[in-house]
Amino acid sequence: MRQLEALLGLVLAAVIVAALARRVGAPYPVFLALGGALLAFLPGAPSFTVPPELALALFIAPVLLDAAYDASPRDLKDNWAPITSLVVFAVVLTTAAVALVARILLPEMPWAPAIALGAVVAPPDAAAATAVLRQLRPPHRILTILEGESLLNDASALLIYRLTVGAVAANGFSIRTVAPTFMLAVAGSLVAGPALGWLFLRLIDRVQHVPTAIILQFVSTFGVWMLADRVGLSGVLTMVCFAIAVARTSPERTPARIRIPTYAVWETVVFVLNILAFIFIGLQIRPILESLEATDRGRYVVVSVAVLLTVMVVRLAWHMSFNTVVRWRHRRRGFHPPRPMLRPTIGSGLIISWAGMRGIVSLAAAMALPSVFPYRDLIVLTAFSVVLGTLAIQGLTLKPLLRALDLHDDDPIGRELSAARERALRAGLATFEHDRSSVADAVREEFTTRLVPGPREGGGAGGSAYAEIHRAALQAARQAVLAMRANDEIGDDAFHLMEEELDWLEMAVRSEPE
Repeated sequence: MRQLEALLGLVLAAVIVAALARRVGAPYPVFLALGGALLAFLPGAPSFTVPPELALALFIAPVLLDAAYDASPRDLKDNWAPITSLVVFAVVLTTAAVALVARILLPEMPWAPAIALGAVVAPPDAAAATAVLRQLRPPHRILTILEGESLLNDASALLIYRLTVGAVAANGFSIRTVAPTFMLAVAGSLVAGPALGWLFLRLIDRVQHVPTAIILQFVSTFGVWMLADRVGLSGVLTMVCFAIAVARTSPERTPARIRIPTYAVWETVVFVLNILAFIFIGLQIRPILESLEATDRGRYVVVSVAVLLTVMVVRLAWHMSFNTVVRWRHRRRGFHPPRPMLRPTIGSGLIISWAGMRGIVSLAAAMALPSVFPYRDLIVLTAFSVVLGTLAIQGLTLKPLLRALDLHDDDPIGRELSAARERALRAGLATFEHDRSSVADAVREEFTTRLVPGPREGGGAGGSAYAEIHRAALQAARQAVLAMRANDEIGDDAFHLMEEELDWLEMAVRSEPE
């Protein structure tokens, strides 16, 4: 019972801290991590330990699925070059640089654990990135690149991590040996994710009970992660492919009465998991320090600080170099994006370079190392230092940096949303354009009021005739918006906003007596 009381008190305190952070305009993950670190040293402070394999599934799988579900494949494709640069090259360079720094400071450290350390701290975390960046509202292109990176870089880093851990266990490392495993994990994840998404949709189509549908969604999320991990695939890559596959087809198949409560539950659960993950990060500092030998603390602290600086400098140097090449290319050949977007500038490069916060993935990966793994204590302490350091240094300075650079775009999401509203309104009204009855006039007023920017007031008239006209018009409006997304006229950000408005239109007519 005391554990439950402590957990409830922790959640309540975390919610209050998050609210205070939002009130002062600071990223709440930073406040939660720092608050957890301070709480860890108080007498009688609660001590929570989450098994590492459970931490990855519990904290990462739902947050990753939520972020991947909202991701826009069209926008990711438009920005494939910077995303690939960060997902592959930045992760590999960071891993190599950290391993080299660790070897310089600790010459007796073998290469395998040094590379494992690099892989642990290399990827910015999906939970940290989305939790911080969504509050800052940067230009859409910057947000797309960073969210795309946060979806995929864990996959590349954790694959390197798993290979090096296996090399230590096998007392050897060979590219010829690990290459087939690496390729199989990537290819298998790309196939398994969409296949599992197809199976999930076939299962959920038959469920009309809202609580059952929501429970099945969470069970499926954890099940996909555990299945991928069990068969040797990348849990991150499988989950991203699963979520994107589901997101492409489920809006057309899921009724509003299920989707509206589902989104509300997911938003709440993801928020709770975020606050628990970041405060748990802070709570780990005391057990980590207590597990170290006194003679090692000084050397390990020096390595931790050096690695923290390394990950920040490598990301800055790599992406600003990439940004320079891109801007030079645009000067020579012109900037011709497939649709209007923010032109790459020095300022946008700085924001992307500085948004490298690490999170629960790094800490959980470090703690998942076997107890006999060489230099495990060093890796765990360094992972914690990098997580807390990047959250505090970069997380607290991102907003002032964004304001100082004064980066703005022309609100592409707003433009696409307006276009979708107009198209949906035209399609809906066209289904009964020749009907001049009072019932049809009521539906026209309802659609026009809801789909034209302005106050969301106005209602419909009762009666089955009204409901029939309303449903037909709504179906036509949905198909028009779905076609716009399929044709890449709008991205998923605008699509989901439009979907929400049409859902409330559907629920409005359901609430009318028939």
